[in-house]
Amino acid sequence: MENQLTFPAMLEQAAGSPILFLSVILTLGVIFVNGWTDAPNAIASCVSTRSIEVKKAVIMAAAFNFIGVLVMTSVNASVAFTIKNMVNFGGNGREALVALCAAMAAIVIWAVGAWYFGIPTSESHALIAGLSGAAIAVNGGVAGINAGEWVKVIYGLVLSTVFGFAMGFLTCRTVTALFLNASRRRANAFFEKAQVFGGAAMAFMHGAQDGQKFIGVLLLAFFLSRGMEQEKGVVVPPWMMLLCSLVMGLGTAVGGKKIIKSVGMDMVRLEKYQGFSSDLAAAVCLMISTLSGIPVSTTHMKTAAIMGAGAERRLSAVRLNVVKDMLLTWVCTFPGCGLIGFCMAKLFLFLL
Repeated sequence: MENQLTFPAMLEQAAGSPILFLSVILTLGVIFVNGWTDAPNAIASCVSTRSIEVKKAVIMAAAFNFIGVLVMTSVNASVAFTIKNMVNFGGNGREALVALCAAMAAIVIWAVGAWYFGIPTSESHALIAGLSGAAIAVNGGVAGINAGEWVKVIYGLVLSTVFGFAMGFLTCRTVTALFLNASRRRANAFFEKAQVFGGAAMAFMHGAQDGQKFIGVLLLAFFLSRGMEQEKGVVVPPWMMLLCSLVMGLGTAVGGKKIIKSVGMDMVRLEKYQGFSSDLAAAVCLMISTLSGIPVSTTHMKTAAIMGAGAERRLSAVRLNVVKDMLLTWVCTFPGCGLIGFCMAKLFLFLL
């Protein structure tokens, strides 16, 4: 069997398997929702400080998402395969594809509900929770959960918040010290351009992290349709990278403004130097996590970095009521998406 998945082969394979076709459609739906609710975090700072127009920022985000997927998957694809290795679906390819559909449906339901209230969610953790809940439904227990991969997720959750906040605070403090004697007008002119660079870097790293995760889901669907859960020596095809980035960019264009407002304006009123500091801090954190093969949430990392940058001036600058709503949503993501994934898997197994 060839280990290179071509686009014509994908179309032929999906056309011959209704369950695979549904899995691909739902996965693309999740990628769209990710662009809708998660990817806007990458450009929230530079848009909220008016360093770049929304339309230009969306185009920039889509382009650098793709570049991030392409470059980092070539360098280190371990994030993609960490997601694929999270669960064991028990060897029954058809039931596993049904469970995968249930997990994707759960993510869409959860993310759209959070978007309605303007709260950014982590599709990364929703993905992991939904897959785990579906695997439990298929296997009738927790035997299919890979504890070793879950440990990486817990590390990533802690890293996203603590490391992101600390780096945001320290980066902003360093930038403040470096530009202490600079004129405000010149400093703002510099940071306006620097924020565009920071937004591009964040979009690049969002693609490197989240783009890889959804590539892992698509690969899992094709493996399962072939009656296996993995295939040695597989090469991630460029068409899959392009497809993920295009759908993600479309989602950002359709519904990203609400999340940009919530993260970039409602949580903390950012100055240009703070926006640049949060982008730089979050991008560095994401680079370290991606090269280490640790799946983290770009949402958690970016919002934590924004809070850290805002708190550098004064802690009261961070609006705690907005932060509280975000934290509550993040905490509820694991049990919430896990339960929805479990219920949807049971329903699909009954109907299909």
